[in-house]
Amino acid sequence: MGGNETDRLALLAIKAQIKQDPHNVTSSWNESIHFCFWHGVSCSRRHRQRVTSLDLQSQKLAGSLSPHIGNLSFLRALKLQNNSFSHEIPPQIGHLHRLQVLYLHNNSFSGPIPYNISYCSNLIFMNFGSNGLMGKIPSEFGSLSKLQRFFLQFNNLTGEIPPSLGNLSSLELLAALRNNLVGSLPTSLGQLKKLKYLSFGANKLTGTIPPSIYNLSALDFFSLVENRIRGSLPSDLGNTLPNLQFFSIAANQFFGSLPLSLSNATNLHVIQVQYNKLTGQVPDLRKLHKLYRFAIGANHLGSGTDGDLSFLSDLTNGTELEFLGIEANNFGGTLPASISNLSTNLQTFRFDRNQIHGSIPTELGNLVNLESLLMGGNSLTGNIPTEIQKMSSLVELDISMNALSGSIPASLGNLTKLYRLSLEGNNLEGVIPSSLGNCQQLIFLNLASNKLSGAIPQQVIGLQSLSQLLNLSTNHFTGSLPTEVGKLKSLGVLDVSNNMLSGELPSSLGSCESLEVLHLQDNFFNGSIPSSMIGLKGIEELDLSRNNLSGEIPKFFGGFVFLKKLDLSFNEFWGAVPSGGGAFKNASAISITGNTKLCGGIADLQLQKCKSRKGGLSRSFKLIIPLVLSGVALLGIVMVMSYFFLCSSRRKRKEIPLSTLANSFLQVSYATLLRATDEFSSANLIGAGSFGSVYKGILADNDKHQLVAVKVFNLLRHGASKSFMAECEALRNIKHRNLVEIITACSSVDFHGNDFKALVYKYMDRGSLEEWLHPPTDFEDVREAPESLNLDQRLEIAIDVACALNYLHNHCETPIVHCDLKPSNVLLDNEMTGHVSDFGLARFLSQETGINVSNSHTSSIGIKGTVGYAAPEYGMGSEVSTNGDVYSFGILLLEMFTGKRPTDDMFNGDLNLHTYVKMAFPNRVMEIVDSTLFEGGTNERRVQKIE
Repeated sequence: MGGNETDRLALLAIKAQIKQDPHNVTSSWNESIHFCFWHGVSCSRRHRQRVTSLDLQSQKLAGSLSPHIGNLSFLRALKLQNNSFSHEIPPQIGHLHRLQVLYLHNNSFSGPIPYNISYCSNLIFMNFGSNGLMGKIPSEFGSLSKLQRFFLQFNNLTGEIPPSLGNLSSLELLAALRNNLVGSLPTSLGQLKKLKYLSFGANKLTGTIPPSIYNLSALDFFSLVENRIRGSLPSDLGNTLPNLQFFSIAANQFFGSLPLSLSNATNLHVIQVQYNKLTGQVPDLRKLHKLYRFAIGANHLGSGTDGDLSFLSDLTNGTELEFLGIEANNFGGTLPASISNLSTNLQTFRFDRNQIHGSIPTELGNLVNLESLLMGGNSLTGNIPTEIQKMSSLVELDISMNALSGSIPASLGNLTKLYRLSLEGNNLEGVIPSSLGNCQQLIFLNLASNKLSGAIPQQVIGLQSLSQLLNLSTNHFTGSLPTEVGKLKSLGVLDVSNNMLSGELPSSLGSCESLEVLHLQDNFFNGSIPSSMIGLKGIEELDLSRNNLSGEIPKFFGGFVFLKKLDLSFNEFWGAVPSGGGAFKNASAISITGNTKLCGGIADLQLQKCKSRKGGLSRSFKLIIPLVLSGVALLGIVMVMSYFFLCSSRRKRKEIPLSTLANSFLQVSYATLLRATDEFSSANLIGAGSFGSVYKGILADNDKHQLVAVKVFNLLRHGASKSFMAECEALRNIKHRNLVEIITACSSVDFHGNDFKALVYKYMDRGSLEEWLHPPTDFEDVREAPESLNLDQRLEIAIDVACALNYLHNHCETPIVHCDLKPSNVLLDNEMTGHVSDFGLARFLSQETGINVSNSHTSSIGIKGTVGYAAPEYGMGSEVSTNGDVYSFGILLLEMFTGKRPTDDMFNGDLNLHTYVKMAFPNRVMEIVDSTLFEGGTNERRVQKIE
């Protein structure tokens, strides 16, 4: 058989293994043209038209790579990156002796890396990154003497780093971050004299760094972040690595001091040594003019005395400095006035949790581009300088746990971009300035444990943006709790305990429907608990103790299925204690001490039995009873039927662990999310979309663990950053039982200095509606799928989605249009309750005009929805409206009950899903309905699990 015929047959075999080709790139691979003109194929004229290059990168191809790839014996470049190829890498690639470029990254390949690829002795570039590869790095690769770039990052590789890699004499780049490699760095790597880039971050490496590696003078990028490496840094590091630009050993076990020679590496841009055990003083840094990230937090640097912070003056030479983190060390002394000369590009300045004393320099206000200023946990005294108002870009200000005095400057109200303000644990006096009401992006406000007094300003307690926490506890506030508290519809934690507040609890409290923690204890509140508090359906912790409240304990507390702690002690409640529901079925969850007129309840409460009323009923009262009962019965029947229609066979949600709104979960770092998802392991990948990927993870806080879904945005994609902003803007303003619950957001940088943005959601156990309507045929390595959704379940989910849309359109302060309603954006929890998700395309509407707000963060984010689900008028440039969501909801309903996607291949020409259904009415409905619709007949479902 002729050589070029062998190539043609090999290409056809490769095509046969491609199961998805959405761009039809292989449609040209047919007999109509010579194979050298097929898409992605290049041939050599010198060798009778043999294939020399196969480039199918970034085409969304899926399937496996055929072993016939090994028959393209003249192949020099194989570029299949950025697709969805799966299964194992065929070892037949080892037959390609002329191969110079092998790009297989950003796919879903699994299994081991074939050792016989080492037979491709001409390889120059080799990239296996971002797959699901397992096993060891083949030691045979040490024979690839021409190899210049070798990428292995983002896989599940195990074992030790082969010492044979030290034989790769041409190697310039070696990257294997985020694997599960163990052992120590081989001494032989010190032989790679041309090496410029070395990255083994986020593995499980131990031992010390061999001295020979510090002699690789060509190195400009050196990262071993998040390992278990120990030892000290050599004193001449800055001399032996003069070309170093990026140096990161964060999150290891290094000890000793920072080398004095560090400043001799004058090209340094990034120094990251945080989360180690380094001691001593920070050396002279005056020569590091190019530094833009300096992170030395969470060590033992400094001596707690004056002079510890002299290096801050050195950093004024770094005109490009953007991040300065010296938090959680032993630095003492006062902040030098020279900090006013730090780079105006500085965005983050962290010096919290040190031993810094003295006043806050007024010169700090010159850092006008600061976005995050954290100085809590020191011994700062004096007043909060009004000059802080000049930092108009601040989004995060933390001066907590110091010894500050004086009043809160009204000028803080000028920081209108603030989303987090922490002043707790000081000696601040006076009133809360009403100007803080101007900070209408605040989601977190903590003024606890000060000496503040006066009334709580309506402008502050009515800040609708507050969604995480409002803590005003342990102060001297007087007056009543303003009725404006009802505007906090999205707030998770409200704490006004230990003050001198009085009066009755406002009925508007019931409007705070997202509250999970409510602390009102240690005040002078009186009267009964308002019946409107029945609206606090999600409450988990409620403390009303040590007040003057009276009346009966509301029975509706028993319906709060999430309530884990209820403290009603030391009030004047009377009557029967409810029993059997919520916290009332567990004596350890309820405290009623100090209420002497209570009776009944469960036996563990050890209360006296309630006395029954003695004597008979009057004749007239007896005559009224049947009439009343008959009316109540009729009303009850109507109510039950209505409830059954809306919530047919809906089971009560199971109780869940305590909310993650504890402070430790209100903020998460990149490192926390890295650990939570096992270094963003492909094994934890549960989905991917237009702007990023979603990983399953576990957030841990002491002995508490919560299963979460982490949506990581691919900021290289156009529009991803805007999508992140849109989703943040939408989700911080809304909360509803049928909307996906967001726990927090992370906007930071990774350990390589790249921007990192992610959203953390409550994990939905049952996956998406898409997976249930269209389950995969191969269940290997995916969520175990049910047989089908029955009619009752589909109706319930449809009602859930309708409730979510009704809330977004009609009950938000500013109406919100979702813009991308489809089955993959409807997630199901363990009880099969539907939750609308993915607000990356959401738009806010003007309440007056009902049209898209032009200055919203959500404007101009590509197409307004997904093809097949988006309203037709959107394709003609029309503004978004609630009608568009209603259209998408209609398509969703049709898909749910027919089992057909609107993009099904059967729909072409004038036939679409809508006309398909319309033509079947009224006599042929059963012909188009999903054949699985009436299967099952029960709401009991198997618990899904990820294999």
